[in-house]
Amino acid sequence: MKEKEEERLKLLKQLELSLYDDKVKYICGIDEAGRGPLAGPVVVGAVIMPKESFIEGVNDSKKVSEKKRELLFDKITSEAVAYSVGIVDQEKIDEINILEATRLAVHQALEKIEVKPDLIVVDALTNIDTFGIPYMSIIKGDAKVYSISAASIIAKVTRDRMMQEWDEIFPEYGFAKHKGYGTKDHINAIKTYGPTPIHRKTFIKNFI
Repeated sequence: MKEKEEERLKLLKQLELSLYDDKVKYICGIDEAGRGPLAGPVVVGAVIMPKESFIEGVNDSKKVSEKKRELLFDKITSEAVAYSVGIVDQEKIDEINILEATRLAVHQALEKIEVKPDLIVVDALTNIDTFGIPYMSIIKGDAKVYSISAASIIAKVTRDRMMQEWDEIFPEYGFAKHKGYGTKDHINAIKTYGPTPIHRKTFIKNFI
């Protein structure tokens, strides 16, 4: 491992390593993917990594190429003590709004994770139902905290794979390319073909 990458990972691990003690053995990182797109679900990743985990390349998913994210997803999930995802679809997003939908996806992920964490570190979210488990909300946590970075990769890869499946059903919209985000091509497709069942009605009302 290159010296620069080793230093970056040490910084990424710094906060978590300071939090382990007799009462905190399992720290769960949580992050979401898909708050901004015009189509598809919001996905939350939750992951408990071993204290000694040190996977080269783990970073905020937005700073990692799609190809590398896929490789990291496999490494993270094979090394994890436990991991899970919460998925809230576009209909629920329209019903309760994206912030509440993200909180619901966090709740789902924590409900499903097989090992109960002692502490949760989450990227920016507050007022979340963690089943009474204490949590720390960290602004830009996906770029600052190892477990949150790992969770961001789980969330992003899971969601991207779902959007690639939707692309096969609605090829004219280009979901495999833009993953539902509001690119010029995507907006033009909505205007040309109309919305699909996976579009968020509250997000596209200005385009239809």
